[in-house]
Amino acid sequence: MRHARRKRLGLLLTTVSLTALLGLNAQAQADTDTTAVAPAAANPYERGPAPTEASVTAARGPFAIAQVNVPSGSGAGFNDGTIYYPTDTSQGTFGAVAVIPGFISPQAVIQWFGPRLASQGFVVFTLDSNGLADLPDARGRQLLAALDYLTTQSTVRTRIDPNRLAVMGHSMGGGGTLLAAENRPTLKAAIPLAPWEPDTSWEGVKVPTMIIGGESDVVAPVSSMAIPDYNSLSSAPEKAYLELRSGDHLAPASESPTVAEYALSWLKRFVDDDTRYDQFLCPGPTPDTDISQYLDTCPNGS
Repeated sequence: MRHARRKRLGLLLTTVSLTALLGLNAQAQADTDTTAVAPAAANPYERGPAPTEASVTAARGPFAIAQVNVPSGSGAGFNDGTIYYPTDTSQGTFGAVAVIPGFISPQAVIQWFGPRLASQGFVVFTLDSNGLADLPDARGRQLLAALDYLTTQSTVRTRIDPNRLAVMGHSMGGGGTLLAAENRPTLKAAIPLAPWEPDTSWEGVKVPTMIIGGESDVVAPVSSMAIPDYNSLSSAPEKAYLELRSGDHLAPASESPTVAEYALSWLKRFVDDDTRYDQFLCPGPTPDTDISQYLDTCPNGS
């Protein structure tokens, strides 16, 4: 009888011990699983809601904006321009981009980028060049001078993250954009639009660069400028080439959903480090009625 009770007691203790052990193992596994699936810290530079095809092609984004006119003589190294910026101060500072037009072109040619990009969460400085006939090297210096003014002297400098800056430009301003990127490797992004610059060797550029060209451009033919520019960007961490079907020299600087979508996505991806925009860049678009060719390295090899 005593032996039978000891046997039953032993079985009961064994069962209790196994149950406790299994419970501990289950809890340990749950802790491990919880650790494994815990989300990474949110990107501190994300601005605005998750993007959609409709949002990246919209004429205006989610941010209310204001503008400041910058008269000639306000800062050293550039002429005049207009600063567009989000009025929201609740989300921290924003990345900034300077945009310059091309040969004999006024600010008006590229000014549409100001409100369009600012309403998506950037501070944008659209410029008039010092001289209408300024060559690419001069325009590149003006872009960098404008960024320096934005971050150190402008009335909106406290709204800008000085470590997240980009440059854009059309035609000779596009050539200037490549030169600015070559001379300031700390820039986060560069977008040359129909770049005009006889030198197509850009191995020294270490900035993520998207070139937008026009298939039918006879001023800066893509076969002798934009495409060789893209091919030479061997040191750029990421690069892309978007070619507008039947586009002339002005097409990359003209307001359109296609140009807006890819310029915005490039800036969001590399100035804001916002991987939510990878979907618009990689895999790249296939040729269609708007795009004749697209080349890229795909962000992070994705």
